[in-house]
Order: sequence, then C-alpha cells, then structure tokens
Amino acid sequence: MDLKRRDEECKMPFCAQTTDVAPLFTAEAYDNVEKKIKEISLENYRGNWVVLFFYPSDFTFV
Repeated sequence: MDLKRRDEECKMPFCAQTTDVAPLFTAEAYDNVEKKIKEISLENYRGNWVVLFFYPSDFTFV
C-alpha cells in the first residue's frame, strides 16, 4: 500500500498497520510472574513474537 492510499484511510496522526515495525521503546508493565510493575524494553524481546496491547488513559486490567 502506498503512503498516499494509507493517509487517505487513516484520519489520525498515526495509525499502525500490521506490516509496520514497532519502534524501540521502554515502558512500565505488570509482570505476572514477579507480581510487580517493572520496566521492560522491546529490545529484550528481539527475535520473539510480541503482542503489544495497551489501553490509553486507563489502568483497567483486561
């Protein structure tokens, strides 16, 4: 899909697509094994399948 077509489909400033590479980042996340919030980095998961899930402006557990 070319950029012009993608911009026409997406009215928001940025819409991630399934083929986009996720930017490297660090964030706080809940570790269910250690039962605490800790800092994680996407770099730590290089070479593995990763599902990024977030719900902005809320701390509701799903």
